[in-house]
Amino acid sequence: MYRFLLTPRWWGINVFVLLAIPFCIFMGTWQLGRFEDRVDSHRSAEAAPDPAKRAAAPVAELLPVDQETSGRHATASGTYEDQLLVPNRQLDDKSGSYVLGLLRTDSGRALPVVRGWLPAGADVPPVPTGEVTVSGALQAPENSGTDGADTRGGLPSGQVGIISGASLVNLVPYDVYDAWVTVTEPDAAGLTPVPPQAPQGTGLDLKAFQNLGYTGEWFVFVAFLLFMWFRLFRRETEAIRDRALGLETAA
Repeated sequence: MYRFLLTPRWWGINVFVLLAIPFCIFMGTWQLGRFEDRVDSHRSAEAAPDPAKRAAAPVAELLPVDQETSGRHATASGTYEDQLLVPNRQLDDKSGSYVLGLLRTDSGRALPVVRGWLPAGADVPPVPTGEVTVSGALQAPENSGTDGADTRGGLPSGQVGIISGASLVNLVPYDVYDAWVTVTEPDAAGLTPVPPQAPQGTGLDLKAFQNLGYTGEWFVFVAFLLFMWFRLFRRETEAIRDRALGLETAA
C-alpha cells in the first residue's frame, strides 16, 4: 500500500520536508540564542557599576563607544563651529528638538554635543563663543531605527534626522566623531538636559521579544510541515483503499 512513497512526487515531498525541518529548527534555535544573549547582556548591564559614576575621561580615550564606555562621562575642549537641530524628539511626553552643537577639538575633528532639549516653537539659543570645555555622557551613534528619530529626506537647512558621523559628514566640511555627548548641565536658559540612552542590545526591548516571537514561529513551521505531510499521506492511503474497494476509479 505504501509503494506510492517511492514515486517521484513523493520523493520530492519527502526530500523537501526532510530539508525544511532541520532548517526551521536551526533558525528557531538561532533566534532563541539571540534572545538569550540579550537577556545575558541585560543582566550584565544591571550588575555592572553605573557608568555615570565612573571618573570622567577625555572623549578620545573612550572611543570607539561600546557597552562598557557608553554612558561614561567624557570631556572635550574646543570651539563650536556649527549648530543643528534634531527635530521630533520627545521628552516627558512633549515634542521638541535636540540642540546639537559641533565642537571642533584640537584634533581637527568635531564632537557632536547635545546641548539640551528645546520645546517646539522656542527660540534656539546661540552657541557659546570662544574656547569651551564640555562634559557629559558619551553615546553611540544613532541608527535609522532609533525611537523618535526623524529619518525623512529633505529636512530644512540646519536640521539633521539622526546623530551619527555618517549623517553629519555631508553637512559640515570637516571630520566628525562617530559618537556624541549629551551634557549634564545645559549652558543656556530654556534648554533641558537630555538623559543618556542605554547601550544598544543591552535591554529587554521590543527587538528582544521579537527574537523570542520568531523562535516560536519557526517551531510552528515545523509542526505545520509535519501536519501537512501526515495529511497528504493519510489522503493518499485513503484514496488507495477506496480504489481497492471499488469506491473510487483509478482516474
